[in-house]
Amino acid sequence: MRPSIPTGQWFASRDGGRWWFDSGSVALDFAYTGGFDARWESLNTPGDLGAWLTGRFSEVAGEPSDRDLTDAKSLRLTFARMALAASRGEDPAPGDVDVINLFAATPDIPPALPGGSRQAGRSTARTGQAMSAMTRDWVEIFSADASERIRLCADPTCGLVFYDESRSNNRRWCSMQRCGNRAKVRAHRSRAAG
Repeated sequence: MRPSIPTGQWFASRDGGRWWFDSGSVALDFAYTGGFDARWESLNTPGDLGAWLTGRFSEVAGEPSDRDLTDAKSLRLTFARMALAASRGEDPAPGDVDVINLFAATPDIPPALPGGSRQAGRSTARTGQAMSAMTRDWVEIFSADASERIRLCADPTCGLVFYDESRSNNRRWCSMQRCGNRAKVRAHRSRAAG
């Protein structure tokens, strides 16, 4: 069972507006901080990484190091390459699998019930633990029965990759607010003209 980690983030559109994109996976959200396209780079400093992680993992505390930022950028590039390969029906590169397995093997954020006084272990998590939690989510996504849910948006001009979490496994668009709406408008205009 996949952990409950919030997914989705705001993107700027070509016309200067903003739209919400829920990739369906915290790892894919992370890849969209610059792993898919350098123009989307948002992790310029360790503080940027810390802010992004604490927005998803309330347990993470402390400032990430320069080394954490380097590791995070390597991990997000691996997420992006694997997602693109899966969306094309290709197997991931063995080197990318090794990176995922390395991060997944490190300790992640341990679960804890709220309301008690934590007696053992740390009450906060480190940056590496958050990256491990994202990677373990990724491992579940790439299980044999789930990897076919990683798709490219049906709009040929878009190119965004998402994980289809829908029960019916029929999501076609990166966002109904963006590409789905444009497709509906095109279909309506086509019907009205014909």
